[in-house]
Amino acid sequence: MTTNRTATVTRTTKETDISVTVDLDGTGKSDIETGIGFFDHMLEAFSKHSAIDLTVRCKGDLHIDMHHSVEDTGIVIGQAIMKALGDFAGITRFGHAYVPMDETLSRTSLDLCKRPYLVWKVHFSRDKIGEMDTELFKEFFHALAGNGGMCLHVENLYGENCHHIAESCFKATARALRAAIAEDPKLGGKPASTKGSL
Repeated sequence: MTTNRTATVTRTTKETDISVTVDLDGTGKSDIETGIGFFDHMLEAFSKHSAIDLTVRCKGDLHIDMHHSVEDTGIVIGQAIMKALGDFAGITRFGHAYVPMDETLSRTSLDLCKRPYLVWKVHFSRDKIGEMDTELFKEFFHALAGNGGMCLHVENLYGENCHHIAESCFKATARALRAAIAEDPKLGGKPASTKGSL
């Protein structure tokens, strides 16, 4: 069992100032401040269900809109997860999860392979949840996959309530990630790849 799978990443641009700390072997404790209420709620759920301790501080140009804050937070969380994973050796690598939420069912499958890709099959019937634009959820997951080395497939299979759809997608991704980052003792600390490296 490896130790200290933790990382802190900061990223400052003219649009955002973000700091993220992750502990992949945590218990799902979170301390989130992005200035976007619903986004904070989703990241808290992501932390809880992935069992990753997550601290996020984001100061963004919210006087313009929420796009930069949401996308850049996805970038930094992805970078922090990748940094904490090191060479990805010894991890299960793949994960998947189905998460129901009342009338809604969502599914995530992911591969921690350092070859990022996003498939996003999620439709929202409303433009906003709270004050957050629903189109920004795709931007977050695209940034997370691209910077976390994930091949990430997120699908809402059915549902009507947009809050439930968004939350089930975050929870399904969290549960899939929890499985993928788990260490597999049968690998003996080696990568789960026939190529010998990821």
